[in-house]
Amino acid sequence: MNLSSMLRERAAAGKPICIGQIGAGKFGTMFLSQVRLTPGMHLVGLADLMPARAKQRLMEVGWPAAQVAAASMDDALKSGKTFITDDAMAVIEHPEIDVVIEATGDPASGIRLCLAAIAQGKSIVMVNVEADALAGPLLARRAREAGVVYSLAWGDQPALIAEQVDWARASGFSVVAAGKGTRYHPTYHQSTPDTVWDILTQYLPIKDRSHINPKMFNSFLDGTKSGIEMTAVCNATGLVPQSNGLGFPPASRFELADACKPRSEGGTLEKKGVTEVVSSLYRDGRDVPHHLAMGTYVVIESESPYAAQCFVEYNCLQDKSGRYAALYRPTHMIGLELGISVASVALRQEPTGTSICFNSDVVATAKRTLRAGEVLDGEGGFTVWGKQVPADVSLREGYLPLGLAHSVKLNNDIAEGRPLKWSDVTFDATAQAVKLRREMEAMFAPPDMR
Repeated sequence: MNLSSMLRERAAAGKPICIGQIGAGKFGTMFLSQVRLTPGMHLVGLADLMPARAKQRLMEVGWPAAQVAAASMDDALKSGKTFITDDAMAVIEHPEIDVVIEATGDPASGIRLCLAAIAQGKSIVMVNVEADALAGPLLARRAREAGVVYSLAWGDQPALIAEQVDWARASGFSVVAAGKGTRYHPTYHQSTPDTVWDILTQYLPIKDRSHINPKMFNSFLDGTKSGIEMTAVCNATGLVPQSNGLGFPPASRFELADACKPRSEGGTLEKKGVTEVVSSLYRDGRDVPHHLAMGTYVVIESESPYAAQCFVEYNCLQDKSGRYAALYRPTHMIGLELGISVASVALRQEPTGTSICFNSDVVATAKRTLRAGEVLDGEGGFTVWGKQVPADVSLREGYLPLGLAHSVKLNNDIAEGRPLKWSDVTFDATAQAVKLRREMEAMFAPPDMR
């Protein structure tokens, strides 16, 4: 609650937080629109594979041309301007950078740049939840060992859900379930970048498709992003996946406590202490009224009968039994809120969510019948979608992490709906992301597998 005053103090002292950002996609651009307006923050360097596009996006969100004309990182520091480059390492390695924002969206790149930031003694805000789902527990451990902070990105749903879980526990409640809302239908698992428009235009008016990456948007529809984000939540909070992953029950925001409680008590969950994503679409295709498609939630219970009475008295969205209650946030503002993470990391040395365990994994699952010799195209593509599974199941079965299911060739035919295994693909065992993932698997494996 004191971050804004702490930022003002830094601004008054002429010592703003010096930020280096990697990636100027949608999330990154949303942060760019706000960081210029935040006293106490200075975006010193912005690295993107297409610097001209990055500069254009800065201009589109209100940056004066003169402010993005720094000739170098040093010039940016002296002038208060921002240096734009395609060299991410130049940004990460500069000694005056306090916090690195990794916003590339590519898991292998995210791992490489995160490790580089840690090696340089820089704290990192990991917008790249794909990298966190692939190797976040080990990346967070490496950061702690180096004395820097590894943080999830505030504004993205995993960090917001982790905060709600923390709120519940710090208030003495038990967490029954936590998660988010999305638009889901079972048929969406077969959605591809070619068919994504047929679904999107049913509910989202899109005037300019040039700013939309169909592969990225498809990952939200086909269930992949939900699996990735709930994996990040589990590994940051100690919650666990359900045995068969996410069920996506249709539910309005007012039905959360009834839907997200155990099946033995009339709900849809396998057990307590899990993640779940609720759908804004009924299975027959009708829209759920008062849905939570952009929001987050936590369902709680208390051992105190008096607390249950208060659930009713204070309109806490209790279930029919009065035993459980839900708290929800109706939306999330993505990169517009990212400054909370930057300030928390730099001023408090405190992450806004960070991996503490390896409870959950997201595995590549065939969208259709796949044939030996095909090359997988990863998240949001034509070949696989990402399913959340318990981490111990993933390790015992040898499942292929979704983050490594890109540009690898299949060795075997795979039936539609089947999770892929490491043995199903030809992979480069010397690749940095593969090596780090294998190291994490060995480190966090159950005792009988070590």
